[in-house]
Formats: sequence, C-alpha cells, structure tokens
Amino acid sequence: MERKILLTDCPDAQGLIAKITNICYKHQLNIIHNNEYVDHSTGQFFMRTELEGIFNDETFLMDIDQALPAGSHRNLVDTSRRKRVVIMVTKESHCLGDILMKAYDGSLDVDIAAVIGNHDKLAALTEKFDIPFHFVSHEGLEREAHENQIIDIIEGYEPDHIVLAKFMRVLTPNFVARFPRKIINIHHSFLPAFIGARPYHQAWERGVKIIGATAHFVTNDLDEGPIIDQNVKHVDHTFSAEDMVKAGRDVEKTVLSNALSQVLEDKVFVYGNKTVIL
Repeated sequence: MERKILLTDCPDAQGLIAKITNICYKHQLNIIHNNEYVDHSTGQFFMRTELEGIFNDETFLMDIDQALPAGSHRNLVDTSRRKRVVIMVTKESHCLGDILMKAYDGSLDVDIAAVIGNHDKLAALTEKFDIPFHFVSHEGLEREAHENQIIDIIEGYEPDHIVLAKFMRVLTPNFVARFPRKIINIHHSFLPAFIGARPYHQAWERGVKIIGATAHFVTNDLDEGPIIDQNVKHVDHTFSAEDMVKAGRDVEKTVLSNALSQVLEDKVFVYGNKTVIL
C-alpha cells in the first residue's frame, strides 16, 4: 500500500468535494485525512487529501482532470520521498542549530543536503551532523558573481527548497527567479518599523510590548513574500535589549522550523501573495 497526497487548487464549483472523493472511491483509495477551504472573496477552492491504496497515477489524475473546472491545478505527491533542502547561513547559529537537531531526532522529516555560508563560522556546527558545509565568501565579489557561485552549488544538490536561516544578504532578482516559490526566509516582525541593524535594540528603545518573527517565501519585494508562519512573545519594561535578542531568537527558530515542517508536509498552497495552509 502506498500513501500519496492529492493537492487541488481550482475555481470553486458545486459538488467539487463529492466529485473528488467519488473518484478516490472509484480507484479504491482510502481517504486518511481531508481538509478543504474556499476563499469566498475570490471564489477559489483548495483541498488537501491524504490517500492510501494502490495507485495508477495516470488514470487517477485523468479522472480528476475531467472532474475539475477550467483553470484548475492539481498535484499528486508521493509521501515516501523525503524532501531535500539546502540551508544558507551567515553567522547566527540558532535557526540552523534548531533545524539540524530536529532533522537529527526526526522531528523534521527532511534531508539536509548541505549548508552554504558567506562566513565560515558555522562550519564546525554543521559538520558535527555529517552535513557538507560550503564556505562561499562574498569578499571582493560583486553580488551576482557571489550568488552565481552559490547557485552552482545549490543546483548540484537539486533541492526541493532553500532555507535562509538568518542569511544576512539581500538576494538579487536573478537568484529568486532561479528558485521560484522554493526559498523560505525568517525575519523579525518589526519591518517596516525597525529596518536595518540591531532591530531588537531599536525595539527596546521604543519600549515595545510584543516581539515576533515571520517565515515567508522570498520574492523580489523585500520581506513581503507570501507568509507561511508567524508567532509573537510578550515582553515588558523589565527586558533588556539583550533579553529581547534572546527571546527573539527563540521565536525565530520556532517559526522557521514550523514553516519548514508545513512546507515539507505539502500543507502550503501559495495563492497570489498569500498562503492557504491545510
């Protein structure tokens, strides 16, 4: 018996759930779990269906295509294949360390193919987990020349996704275009109020009461791509700037791992500049 996930994204129409589930029954596929959502403002239908059985992908998808309205998208995902990621880092270890540990203990079902850093500070941490670390210095290089070296390494691993675990360089449109909807980033949630260096110190100086983090897909609009996951932590006047940094790092690593988990489990539909998570 195999397990696969059917992802459906189409204009809403009467009886869609019944049509899809009846096709599953026709092919003697057992529905393990099913979630659906309709965006009534746009009339778009989303459904994620976990299936078990003996699959004939071609005939099953042919029947699904005949049942769906024009403008539909569907995908049948094989859950037996572990997804592969490449992680990009600079100097901060908290997000990388959290992902490495969760992959090591099985909390994240992922194949970390490699880590790429524009500094070599995190090489020793990465190599403790028997994962290749590629140091690609940006010193003395134009941004695109530096990125081209990174692209060559990434493409050699053929990853499903690229994770920016506090990679502190803005990516060019050329880089983003090479990996559409594949790059996941984490940042503090203060943008645009606290832009630039030392955001937690800026927040402390303003006496903020909530700090947080946002994980999102990368687009050419800086830190404005489709949001996957967010979380916050309440703080008060007793927190120093250093306390806020520590608390912020805890939120960042949790949000990034949660976002990555949802993407790996094929729960995230990208729709326009937002996501639907089922």
